[in-house]
Amino acid sequence: MIIRLADCPAQPWKNGLGRTREIAVQPSADGSGDFLWRVSVAEVDSAAPFSSFPGIDRQIVLLDGAGFTMTLDDGHMHALTAPFVPFAFAGEAKVDVALAGGPTRDFNLMLRRGRVRGGIEVWRGTDARAPDAATVLAYCARGTIDSADGPLQPGDAWRPSPGSSALALQPGALALAVRVQAVA
Repeated sequence: MIIRLADCPAQPWKNGLGRTREIAVQPSADGSGDFLWRVSVAEVDSAAPFSSFPGIDRQIVLLDGAGFTMTLDDGHMHALTAPFVPFAFAGEAKVDVALAGGPTRDFNLMLRRGRVRGGIEVWRGTDARAPDAATVLAYCARGTIDSADGPLQPGDAWRPSPGSSALALQPGALALAVRVQAVA
């Protein structure tokens, strides 16, 4: 199944200080925030602090813009200025942001700690990529990617179904593959 980012309405951040577009959530959103995993694209226009998500492991990837520096409550600083490089942090961490330039967009994965684990893999090159049972979503970050459901353009996501065929990345394409597994 293909999910077009343009079809995902902008929603306010949990703290109301920014906007995000939810691409996929499991189980399906019921508004309670009790998800196992969630994928979204956030728009960061100002130096607003991140929302707190206790019990959630987060990963973030810069998609567009100059990025920003994250200052976590433990004093750790991380410059999220290189596109397509995942960074992991605890969802309950207090995170302040200093923009490196103008507005940015970033890709986000949230995982319910103790129930699921996973991460974001960056797929490049022109080899076919076959999803395995842990692959829950592939996001086209750059270029064109061919799927059995049709072509993906930047901003499109693909949710594999059982027995899905491989994705074919065209020259110059880049995908962010989300993998999630239940904790045993």
